[in-house]
Amino acid sequence: MSDKAAAANTSAQAASRGVLIKLIFFSISLAVVPISSYFLSEKYIWAGNANYAAITAVCAANIVLFGYIALSVMEDSQSFKESEGKKLSESKKER
Repeated sequence: MSDKAAAANTSAQAASRGVLIKLIFFSISLAVVPISSYFLSEKYIWAGNANYAAITAVCAANIVLFGYIALSVMEDSQSFKESEGKKLSESKKER
């Protein structure tokens, strides 16, 4: 295997490892944050009102989900810019 191919393979593995860690983090957050926000807000904020606590939990779940989507879009646009930069440098070399 050439040096460039080995470097590309290593960087691809590192990138997929980073994506997997983010996915695991947000999956755990999506399970823990709404449940804990429900019980904590029911006990300390809403004084036993389960309806308001449920609304708080739904909002917390949506915030975690929005955070994951925003991070994914930012990461995708960053990788798109990097790939465009590589294409430009390769086309300059061909000239």
